[in-house]
Amino acid sequence: MTPADLSRTVLDAVCRAVGDGELSVAVPERVVVTEPGPGGCGDFATAVALRLAHAAGQPPRHVAGILRERLVGADGIADVVVTGPGFLNIHLAEQVDPVAALVAEIREKGARYGHGDALAGQVVALRVPYEVRAEVVADAVVRIVRTQGGRATVEHGEPVNLRPVPAPEDPAPLGPDAARWALLHPAPHDRPRITADHLVQREANPLFRVRYAHARVRSLGRNAARLGFAAEPGPPRTGTGAPLLTPLADHPRILTAAATHRAPDRLARHLVTVADAVLPLLPSVLPVGEEKPSAAHRARLALAEAAGTVLAGGLSLLGIDAPEHL
Repeated sequence: MTPADLSRTVLDAVCRAVGDGELSVAVPERVVVTEPGPGGCGDFATAVALRLAHAAGQPPRHVAGILRERLVGADGIADVVVTGPGFLNIHLAEQVDPVAALVAEIREKGARYGHGDALAGQVVALRVPYEVRAEVVADAVVRIVRTQGGRATVEHGEPVNLRPVPAPEDPAPLGPDAARWALLHPAPHDRPRITADHLVQREANPLFRVRYAHARVRSLGRNAARLGFAAEPGPPRTGTGAPLLTPLADHPRILTAAATHRAPDRLARHLVTVADAVLPLLPSVLPVGEEKPSAAHRARLALAEAAGTVLAGGLSLLGIDAPEHL
């Protein structure tokens, strides 16, 4: 929290005290916060209670007590201590870096990151036609529904409630992984392409980018170990990591949506987004030349590994292998 943020927070406390009728004063245009003076404590202090006391017709320490009640527990504030004639001494809450917090959560939960209870206790009954794409989509839905605490069953015959546009031809020649991706990546109402494009090891192939990103992350972890350092959550100190934060944080919502809407294509497209966001980060993970491993390198590795965890978990839910080498 910056001094400007804190000033606005204190001013809001004054406004609420006036609105509640505990203070009868004109709300000042701004509140000044400074470093605590002699006898003070905490991170910042303000003399606003002394400034308002005369107009309020109350002792400054009483005014300070009224404001303290509204400041304790506010976002970013751990405690407020009244000292001297009525100074408010403010202790800020420890600020947790959002990247470090998210990475730590993913590291803790591993493949279960994003799992929830949105469908807890529910049974999702799927009725599908005898058609290869419907079978593959239903299998993925069963896996994804399980991540949200539900259970899905699959039956065949009419009336169906899950009928994606059929594959135009047998996808088996593509191999198990590319075949499943070809059937799952398009939206159910889109006609899947059963072409050799899904086998091309180039950037134009979304499946390749997802699996390549995962393999690169695993390779970086092995190389970091050889250099004698390991991942540690923290601020990556590079702008290249910022675009990755949003898709990683969005993963639980995507899983819930894929489960509730029976749409594994949402997960497949999300994995492409994660891969495209992590790939620009990877060149900055390891030290270059005579550079020594730093906290920033450890943080970037942790962020990259978090993306690798999401990619591996998502591919597994789609029934697709996440290779360590590619």
